[in-house]
Amino acid sequence: MRVLVWQWGRRGGGPRYGAELAESLRGLPDATAVLSLSRQAELLRGPTLPGDAPPVCELPVATYDGLASFLLRCALAPFQVGTLADRLRALRLDVAICAMPGPLDLLMAAALRRAGVPFFVVVHDADLHPGDGLPLQMILQRSLMRRADGLIALSVHVRERLRELEQGSGRPLILSSHPPRAFGPPPPPAMAHGGRMRLLSFGRLLPYKGLDLLAEALRRLGGRTDFELRVVGQGPASPELDALRAIPGVTVENRWVPEEEIAALLAWSDALVLSHREASQSGGAAAAIAARRWVVATRVGGLVEQLQGEALARLCEPTPESLAAALAALLDERPTVAPPQRTDPRAAWHAMATDLVRALRAALHRG
Repeated sequence: MRVLVWQWGRRGGGPRYGAELAESLRGLPDATAVLSLSRQAELLRGPTLPGDAPPVCELPVATYDGLASFLLRCALAPFQVGTLADRLRALRLDVAICAMPGPLDLLMAAALRRAGVPFFVVVHDADLHPGDGLPLQMILQRSLMRRADGLIALSVHVRERLRELEQGSGRPLILSSHPPRAFGPPPPPAMAHGGRMRLLSFGRLLPYKGLDLLAEALRRLGGRTDFELRVVGQGPASPELDALRAIPGVTVENRWVPEEEIAALLAWSDALVLSHREASQSGGAAAAIAARRWVVATRVGGLVEQLQGEALARLCEPTPESLAAALAALLDERPTVAPPQRTDPRAAWHAMATDLVRALRAALHRG
């Protein structure tokens, strides 16, 4: 099976997920993959991880650098379908996968249709989270989903929501997973520094991340001085961030974090704190598990199934009281030895790709 994996985002987790998926498919004996990324993607500009090299990208596509170039690309898109379809035919594809929906994917969808290539969409979030999303993001995603030959969910939580949205469509709905994602070589063990426990809250600083829960939970810890917390990510100014800044031992770094810094953040930390009010799954959790960091997470959405059975994970209810109790228990224990790793990240990606190809073959056969 010859599979096209495309993801035309410029930065963030989308291009990395697409590259990891393509690389995993290339490692299978009965499949091969072609990767299409934006020419403007951070991943293609040079190594972003220690010891890493840019991914092999057989189909780079010029997308946009900002709003003006995005609007120009949208205006030119109808005239570029034919050229892109010719490039796709030359690749002799059996199926295509959108690794994560983006603003220009309807161009690829039209070209795939013209080239006669069925495509599936990996749906990371079935609905927008509070405070999340660019204008028209979910409208464009659902328009792409309607054109797709099938959908791929990364959690039962998302799959069940998609079933509600897809009632009567009859299209295949494949359940996959989000394996642990390693950012560079394994870092030193947690707590190897011998100092205060280092907690990390990392990701987009948006309302659904439960920053208010985190601030109140920290207050309930009663002024403990045996930890420090970094809140790192990008988001709008908010009272929740101001409240976190006011707590001793907490620093807030409201900024975009390029991929080459993620390994250093994980290496600095001993535990990742996910105070979400809702979640489909978490790329941060996948990275923390691969780095053998403890994870304290609220029991919401897809986080439960993503972290179930993981010895590094401590789950709690999405309340300040429960989160504070989980943090206090970890601080009191001060674990210095992480439990054995259940699955090597590469093996987990290989297993996921194997199951995905099997499901795609079955779906295409039924179609």
